[in-house]
Amino acid sequence: MAAIDATRAFVPVRIAVLTVSDTRTPADDRSGDLLVGRLTDDGHSLAARAIVRDDRPVIADQLRIWIDDPTVDVVVATGGTGVTGRDVTPEAFADVCEKEIPGFGELFRMISFRKIGTSSLQSRATAGVAKGTYLFALPGSTSACRDGWDDILHHQLDIRHRPCNFVELLPRLREHESAAD
Repeated sequence: MAAIDATRAFVPVRIAVLTVSDTRTPADDRSGDLLVGRLTDDGHSLAARAIVRDDRPVIADQLRIWIDDPTVDVVVATGGTGVTGRDVTPEAFADVCEKEIPGFGELFRMISFRKIGTSSLQSRATAGVAKGTYLFALPGSTSACRDGWDDILHHQLDIRHRPCNFVELLPRLREHESAAD
């Protein structure tokens, strides 16, 4: 069973929050605010924050900026994961990811199913890794962001979480690059 190993020291992670929306502004970005509050309450640091429109190249460009920024370990995006024509966040993630983390979307939908039933099928939550940076995409609702953070990321972004977590793997995410040299 999963548990916190109190013998390990907490390691704060530097997280960028990306809101994907054609309508949200800094004044009304409740999902972005929720994520910032959750990550800072958990002891992590906000590395950056942005709002971009639902446009695949724009989303991918912002992701690339943070992927190339050594002060960003993780990007958590909210919005654009549905099935309508404007929802292109998963496609933008596919444009930049080197490796997918399919279990993230599967687990998110399982958690969501317990709360909203078969409507959870409409979420295309996704995750991956690019150049040593973790990328997570959550739906745009505050409840979805709460579920994604509280039930998945809160645990996986805590190095004390056992039996394993994403943080302890951070130093090894780029080892394939040195092997290619």
